[in-house]
Amino acid sequence: MADRPDLPHLATRPVLVWTGFVAMCAGMFMAILDVQVVATSLPTIQSALDINPDQMSWIQTAYLIAEVVAIPLTGFLTRLLTMRWLFVTSLTVFVIASAGCAVSGSFGGLVAWRVLQGFSGGTLIPSVFSAVFILFPKDRQAIATTIAGVLAVLAPTVGPVVGGWLTETYSWHWLFLINVIPGFVAALVAMITLPREAVDTSELRNLDGVSLVMMAGTLASLELALKEAPTSGWTSLYVSGLLGVSIVTGCGFVWLSLGRRRPLVDLNNFRDRNFLVGSILSFVLGMGLFGSVYLMPVFLAFVRGHNALEIGMTMLVTGIAQLVTAPIAVALEKRVDARLLSAAGFTLFAIGIAMSAFQDPRSDYDAMFWPQVVRGIAIMFCLLPPTRLALGTLSPDRVPDASGLFNLMRNLGGAIGIALIDTTIYTRSEPLGRTLLERLQVGDADAAAFIGVPLQAVAQHKGGLDEATMAMLDPLLQTAATVQALNEAWMVIAVLTACAILCLPLARRVAPAA
Repeated sequence: MADRPDLPHLATRPVLVWTGFVAMCAGMFMAILDVQVVATSLPTIQSALDINPDQMSWIQTAYLIAEVVAIPLTGFLTRLLTMRWLFVTSLTVFVIASAGCAVSGSFGGLVAWRVLQGFSGGTLIPSVFSAVFILFPKDRQAIATTIAGVLAVLAPTVGPVVGGWLTETYSWHWLFLINVIPGFVAALVAMITLPREAVDTSELRNLDGVSLVMMAGTLASLELALKEAPTSGWTSLYVSGLLGVSIVTGCGFVWLSLGRRRPLVDLNNFRDRNFLVGSILSFVLGMGLFGSVYLMPVFLAFVRGHNALEIGMTMLVTGIAQLVTAPIAVALEKRVDARLLSAAGFTLFAIGIAMSAFQDPRSDYDAMFWPQVVRGIAIMFCLLPPTRLALGTLSPDRVPDASGLFNLMRNLGGAIGIALIDTTIYTRSEPLGRTLLERLQVGDADAAAFIGVPLQAVAQHKGGLDEATMAMLDPLLQTAATVQALNEAWMVIAVLTACAILCLPLARRVAPAA
């Protein structure tokens, strides 16, 4: 027990510790699930509150910006409130904000509650991963990481099912009300069972307000730029201005943080080679994980015309594969070098993503089954070993700050990955559509088969397609071009995921957890 803080009942009351940790995992699961269930039902909320379509995305953006600002503050808030009271307070506020969202009668009120919900939810995820290395001895950390990891990656997978079912069966209010009772129960259990430590209000004297403003400005402007860049253009004045603000405030934040004895966020963690490598892997995992969870609903909704519940049922394959693989991942993580497991995981994950880059407009559940199985198997090996690489060798007092940064990297990777996907779709669909049309006009049978046009119809118009035929073909061409753009986006994410392996030789070996 010497490698952890003096928390006396860890050894004498392990059941309480595990109970408290499971309560923390439940709170984290609700925070992650909330993003996805709301995303699936935005049109319903828009109609109910009479929200302008141009403003609808702010229901999600407000949450995500608040969340990404809160995540790196987890270390400071843990030192101030202790792990126990940070979690209990954050989850209680999250539940209250969820109830506020449910009773909102206007767009402004809903967005205000979403900001509070996002900020409180943002601290729950890194708190759980901190708890793994603070509460448990090394031989139990793999199991604890697996529980947290499975729930963290399972929530986006089951989100469309839960969101679609609640909206269709009850109403959009239940997207938020489902958090209330489980949230209060989890907060109460955590308050009773988690280790008790003294609150250190002296940390408030070390609060660097300038650093806080700069960090918030950096992350908020970056999130806004990534949201607008695909539609407005990366070189547009608005996006360029936001990126400029993010760079300037980010440099100021880094300079202030490295110059202070007790910074708001300890960036010195990046000087640890293993933490740096683990954070890079977390960033790339975010791109692949959030990217794949984003691309599948886009294809199934806009190409295949499925509703939220049908999309969720299709995507459950990934979640089931994760659950089946989890015990194997735990067993191997205790015995095999984390670098080798990470290399195997990211290689397999990249293959699973690339397998989805060959879809056509008629692809559906059967075509998506095996790519999802491969990705589901790989995800646990992309999460558990990098977490051990990043956090497993740090002293307990450094873990809360490091966990915040580690989880922030995954969120940023996801935001950048989705921005790259949207950019690919917006910029490549039109030229790909023109290319398909040109191939059709010269009687290309492969192009006709991909689009879904009968070969006879193409053969009759080798000299050029008449106006009536073009009117019939136009929706098919647009759909086929969108599918090709989505395939290119899948391949871009697959290549970037594979590149993560290049940083692994920089990491030092970490002893297995057995």
